[in-house]
Amino acid sequence: MKIVAIETSCDETSVAVLESGFKVLSNVTQTHIEHAKFGGVVPELASRAHIRLIYPLTRLALERAGVELKELEGVAFTRGPGLIGSLLVGVVFGKTLAQALGIPFLGVNHLEGHLFSIFLSYPDLKPPILYLLVSGGHTELIYMEDFFKYRYLGRTMDDAAGEAFDKGGKLLGLPYPSGPVIDRLSKEGDRNFHKFPRAKTPGYTFSFSGLKTSLLYYLRKQDEDFIKSHLADIAASYQEAIVDMLLDKAQMAFEEFKPPVIAVVGGVSMNSRLREVFKEHFGDKLVFPEPRYCTDNAAMIGAVALKRFERGESSPLDISASPNLPLV
Repeated sequence: MKIVAIETSCDETSVAVLESGFKVLSNVTQTHIEHAKFGGVVPELASRAHIRLIYPLTRLALERAGVELKELEGVAFTRGPGLIGSLLVGVVFGKTLAQALGIPFLGVNHLEGHLFSIFLSYPDLKPPILYLLVSGGHTELIYMEDFFKYRYLGRTMDDAAGEAFDKGGKLLGLPYPSGPVIDRLSKEGDRNFHKFPRAKTPGYTFSFSGLKTSLLYYLRKQDEDFIKSHLADIAASYQEAIVDMLLDKAQMAFEEFKPPVIAVVGGVSMNSRLREVFKEHFGDKLVFPEPRYCTDNAAMIGAVALKRFERGESSPLDISASPNLPLV
C-alpha cells in the first residue's frame, strides 16, 4: 500500500510518501523562516506559508519517491491539535486530493504521529511502550498498551518543555528557535553554575513556568557584562533544570509500569544533554527516533495512517480541523 501524508499543524509544511511496513519513500519538510524575526510563530504567516508550499512540496515528495498519483491508495493529513488556520490548509488539500483520485483519506492526530515516529526507525518494535513526548507545544507521558490503546499519564500544567527553551532563550537574547542554540551553547558552560528551581508537581504532571520566571528574576539581578561573560554557564544551568524535571517524571513512570521500552519523541528529544542523561538512566531500554523524525514531519503522520488504513479505517467527508484534538 502506498500513501501520501501531509503535516501542516504549525510552522513546518511537510509531505511524505510511504508504503506498508513503515517504509518512507520520501519525506520533504520546509520550516517557515519568516517567524524568526518575531521571536515566535505568527499564525497568519504560517497559514499563508502552508498555502504557498503545500502543492510544490507534494509534487516534490512524489517525484523523489518515484510514485505517480495513480499509484496512491490513500491520503493522510494532520487534523489536530495545532493552529486552526494551518491545519485547515492540510485538511482541505488532503481531502480534495483524495476526492479527485477517488481514494480514502484519514485525519490523523498530531500527537499520535509523534508516538508512531518511533516505528519509522524501529519498524519491528511492538507495544507496550512508555512514551515521553517533548516538543515546542507538548510535554506528556503516555503509556501505549497496544496499537491505538493509550493510557494518558500526565502533561504540563503550563509551558511545554520546548516552549520553556524558547522563552528562556529569548530572555537570554538568543535567536528563535532557541532550543538548539541553548543546546550548543550549554556544551561550553558549567551546568552547576547556578541551581535553578525544579518544580515539584503532583503525579505525572509537569510545570516549567516557574523555572522561566526564576531565570527572568535571576537575569534582572545581574549586570550586562556578567550575563555576557557567563552566558554559556547560565544556559547550561537552565537546560539542566529542564532535563532534570523531565527525567524525574519519566523515571517515576518507568518504575511503576516497568515497560520493556521507553521512547522519547518530539523535537526536544534531539537535545544532546537529554539524550545523554536518559541514556545513563535507562540504558538499552531507551529508544529515540532518527533526528529527521523528531521534529514535525509528514512521515510520522503517514506511519499512523498506514496502520489505520490496514485496519480498514478512513475518515468521513465532513471531517475538519480540530485545534484542541485530544489523544484520548
